[in-house]
Amino acid sequence: MNTASDTAMQPTTMPAEGSTAVPPPPLKVAVLASGRGSNLQALLDARRDGRLAIDLVLVASDKTEAPALRRAEEAGIPTLALSPKGFPDRASFDAGLFARVAGYAPDLIVLAGYMRVIDGAALDAWSGRIINIHPSLLPKYRGLHTHRRALAAGDALHGASVHFVTAELDGGPLIAQAEIEVHPGDTEDSLAERLLHREHRLLVACVQLLAARRLALGTHGACLDGLPLGAPLRLEGDRLAGVGPG
Repeated sequence: MNTASDTAMQPTTMPAEGSTAVPPPPLKVAVLASGRGSNLQALLDARRDGRLAIDLVLVASDKTEAPALRRAEEAGIPTLALSPKGFPDRASFDAGLFARVAGYAPDLIVLAGYMRVIDGAALDAWSGRIINIHPSLLPKYRGLHTHRRALAAGDALHGASVHFVTAELDGGPLIAQAEIEVHPGDTEDSLAERLLHREHRLLVACVQLLAARRLALGTHGACLDGLPLGAPLRLEGDRLAGVGPG
């Protein structure tokens, strides 16, 4: 597992009482997506509505026909499609992809439905500056088919998690989670569809904290305003519970 120093994505110092806070510059964000890009769209919508101070500098995909790329093009965002077929192995593909992403100088990389395991060497330079949204209440159900596995286990609760990315599959330090109840008669599709709305709100809320420079990866896990999180933050409505104004 990769580790990070306490300076990675370090939050800004809180202003003294009575002073006027100067907002940080917009966070430069690159998004990696393999599919339809609904979480990307949630970021686009939040940016358009003024809820998210980010500059989307790139949307990249390992699928040349990924609908996420079309969403980005329609929004005027640069895109990059890079096929793994042109590389001898996963490590060389990841090195090539992340070298190209680095050319856009993002402050943060968001994995939003990016369906590939990333080689640890490619992640080294991005420790503390790359997050993923995953459709389960981690550490439950890492990997694929999370809705099916939750139903098969008879879980009463299901959900989504945002975490910092490390070389361990879906195993990086947790930032926040959103829960939904599993209803009698739920199918994989119904559960996935109901969770998707919560995923969107969860991702936007986490990126809002990162854009405000309030969230960072420290030596022992995620930190909010310089203090380690004792447990993942919880989404309530559109907000993360217990997170006061910055």
